[in-house]
Amino acid sequence: MTAADPADGPAGEGPVDAAVARDGASAGDDPRPATHLDLARAVLHREFLIFVRYPANAIGGIVISLVFFGLLFFGGRLLAGRALADSLSGIVVGYFLWTLAVGAYSSVSNDIASEVQWGTLERHVTTPFGFAPVALLKGVAKVVRTFLTSGVVLAVMLVMTGTSLQIAPLTVLVVAGLAIVSVLGLGFAAGGVTVLYKRVGNWLNLLQFGFVVLVSAPVFDQPWLRALPLAHGSAMLQRAMVDGVRLWEFPLADLALLVAVAVGYLAGGYVVFQVATRRARRLGVLGDY
Repeated sequence: MTAADPADGPAGEGPVDAAVARDGASAGDDPRPATHLDLARAVLHREFLIFVRYPANAIGGIVISLVFFGLLFFGGRLLAGRALADSLSGIVVGYFLWTLAVGAYSSVSNDIASEVQWGTLERHVTTPFGFAPVALLKGVAKVVRTFLTSGVVLAVMLVMTGTSLQIAPLTVLVVAGLAIVSVLGLGFAAGGVTVLYKRVGNWLNLLQFGFVVLVSAPVFDQPWLRALPLAHGSAMLQRAMVDGVRLWEFPLADLALLVAVAVGYLAGGYVVFQVATRRARRLGVLGDY
């Protein structure tokens, strides 16, 4: 949220300021305090405005994802031939989850890095909601947008490869959503490191390629890998979209582990974020760049 952000309210208001202003206008001279629901509504509305006002950027992200997949698909078909065809469904599902993971991770880490660079980070800290809830809701809003764009990428991939998948909306949303919640936690931790050390973008971007390893982790051969972010969710999403397993058909232990990994990494990332921002405030470097 910057002073010149086109999605902000009048005179450069951010989502929180815009929410409070709308509440005050509707309640007359006795405005009520903005709630977290008002904040969520304002952040989602802001993300929607950015999406529709800058369609070229949104379309560009889809095109780039499809170009990378095209290189993977056509290059792999030339090199691997039949071996690629046998595993094509799994590759499509894995790439779909990877695009979601990258969107969830960058939604928090890159957004905080931009706020640090623009010098608007302290506006988040001084909101009545606190820095972390605002950053989390902005991340959730971008994840919603990423689901929409990744859905378009998935549809084009299916047409491009001639592959058919079992897509049950409820199962895909729940499993993929919980899988990338753990990545949100990593984004929070990365955002905290950015607040403290500023220019660490190269290291943060490197982690995005590590998601490829997590998505393709051999969890059936090495069960301990299920404790890593994305790994267990990727295995469950493969079963859901390739084998047609529905949400209620998964063992309760698998669902419980998926939820535990998601909550654990999100809570851990939140703690790292809070510790890093508090240290930055003690050192007096919160608004420095």
